[in-house]
Amino acid sequence: MDPLEAIGEGIRAVLESKEEARNNAIQQSRALIRDCANAIRAIHRKEWNLVEERLVQSRESADALRAYVQGYPDLYFTGYTQDALKEYAEAYITHAIVRDLPLPTPEDLGIEPDTYLNGLAEAASELRRHILDIIRHDESTGEAERLLAQMDTVYALLMTFDLSDAVTGGLRRRTDQLRGVLERTRGDLTITLRQQRLQDALSRMERTMQEAEDGAAG
Repeated sequence: MDPLEAIGEGIRAVLESKEEARNNAIQQSRALIRDCANAIRAIHRKEWNLVEERLVQSRESADALRAYVQGYPDLYFTGYTQDALKEYAEAYITHAIVRDLPLPTPEDLGIEPDTYLNGLAEAASELRRHILDIIRHDESTGEAERLLAQMDTVYALLMTFDLSDAVTGGLRRRTDQLRGVLERTRGDLTITLRQQRLQDALSRMERTMQEAEDGAAG
C-alpha cells in the first residue's frame, strides 16, 4: 500500500469511529432529554413511584451518553451532550427540592460544575409550576412558601458566580431568567396569602357576629 494511502486509511478509521460515536451521542442525548422531561412531569403530578422509575431510567441514559463520548472530549463538551446532562441535573435537583431531600452534588451526578449550575437554575424555575399547582388546588401555602424560599436561595447562590459565559456555559442568562420567574412567583404567592388572610378575617368576623346574635337571642 502506498504510504500516503496507508496514512489516509488510518485517519479514516479514526474519524469513522468518531462519527459513529457522535451519531450515537446525538441519539442518546435526545433519549436522555425525553427521560428527564418524563421524570419532571411525574414530579408535578406527584406520581412518586413513577418518578423513581423515570429517574433511574434517566441515570442509565446519562451513563450511556457518557460511554458513547468517552475518549472524545470535544464530543463530551459539545452543546447537545452538555444540554442533555443539564436536563439530567434539572430532573434530579427538582425532585430533591420538591421532596425536601438532600441535593445531589455534581459528583453524585457525574457532570461538570457549570452544567450542574445551569441545571440548578432551571430546576429552581421549574418550582414555579409546582407552587402554582399548590395555589390552584388550595393546598398548604406553607409548602409553597418553602419552595419559594428554595428558589430565592438558589438565585442568591447563582448571583455569586459573576464569571464569563465561556466558563459558566451561559449561566448569567439563566440566572436573569430565574430572577423574572422568582419575582412573578413571589407576586402570585403574596396575592394568594393576602386573599387567604382576608378570607380568614372575614370568617372570624362572621363567627363573632353569629355568636353575638345567638347570645342576644338567648
